[in-house]
Formats: sequence, C-alpha cells, structure tokens
Amino acid sequence: MPTVDTDAHRILDAMYIDHHGWLLNWLCKKLRCPHQAADMAQDTFVRLFSFSGVRNVEEPRALLVTTASRLMIDAARRRKIEQAYLETHAFHQGEVMAAPSAEELALISETLIVIARMLEGLPRICREAFLMNRLDGMKHGEIANRLDVSKSSIKKYIATAMLHCHRIVQTEGH
Repeated sequence: MPTVDTDAHRILDAMYIDHHGWLLNWLCKKLRCPHQAADMAQDTFVRLFSFSGVRNVEEPRALLVTTASRLMIDAARRRKIEQAYLETHAFHQGEVMAAPSAEELALISETLIVIARMLEGLPRICREAFLMNRLDGMKHGEIANRLDVSKSSIKKYIATAMLHCHRIVQTEGH
C-alpha cells in the first residue's frame, strides 16, 4: 500500500488556500466560463497530488499556470477528437443521425484519456507533429513548415510517436 506524504499534503493544502482563488480568476479570464474554470482549477490541484516535486516548488503560481495550461490543452484536444468522431459517426449514419449511446461515449472518453496519457511521455515536438498529422490530417511538408524543421525530421518524429505508442500498448495492454 502506498505511503502518504503528509508534508506534500500540507504543502498542497497551503497552496490551495493561498492560490485557489487566484487560479480560479485566471482560469475564468482564459475560459470565459466560471463553471469550466472551477472544474479546471479543481483538476489542476488533483493533478498536483501526483506531482512528486511539490516540496521543491519555489513559484507555486507558475506551477499552477503550467499545470492548468496543460490540462486546458488536453481538454481542447479531447474535444477536437470527440467532435471529429461525432462528425464521422454522423457521416456514416447518413441521413439518420443516431447519437452515440452513453456507453459508446464513455468508451470514447476512456480511449481518449488513454491516448492522452500515452502521448504525455513524448517530447513536445514529436507529440505536436504526431497530432498535427493524425488529428489535423496535415501532410509532412505542412507540419515541417509549421514547426520550422525538415520534412525528414517530421517523418522521424511521427515514427517515434507511433513506436512510443506501440510500446505502451504492448507493455500495458491498452
């Protein structure tokens, strides 16, 4: 059974008390929705419970902004994937637009979470190149121009991402 790091919990408690209101205001400005901002603020602190370096944090607001920003990016990617799925689903259904069942949506959400976790371990540029190619449908040349690298680098980044995901699937059985 894992041990509880009471010092880290005290630090997070203090960080929550001292900075939650500030983070919530920052998120409200970014998201323009107080409900989404409240959820994202909560998710930010939940994410920090698994952060082993919380004891060494010198700039808590910088950590909070970085964590919240990453969560917002993940959420935006998830929404984009969900939208693409729904559009594809509607296209394949033709005139009859049957909404996916709650079970299908839950399965899709779980899959998206697994994919997001798989991509977390990649270097930023590999992850971006992979998502631009697979999610946005961009060609290697377009991605190379956007990221200001060579086309051969993009091929390597995408191959690295695919190999990384394949290894995770093989070792974790997703």
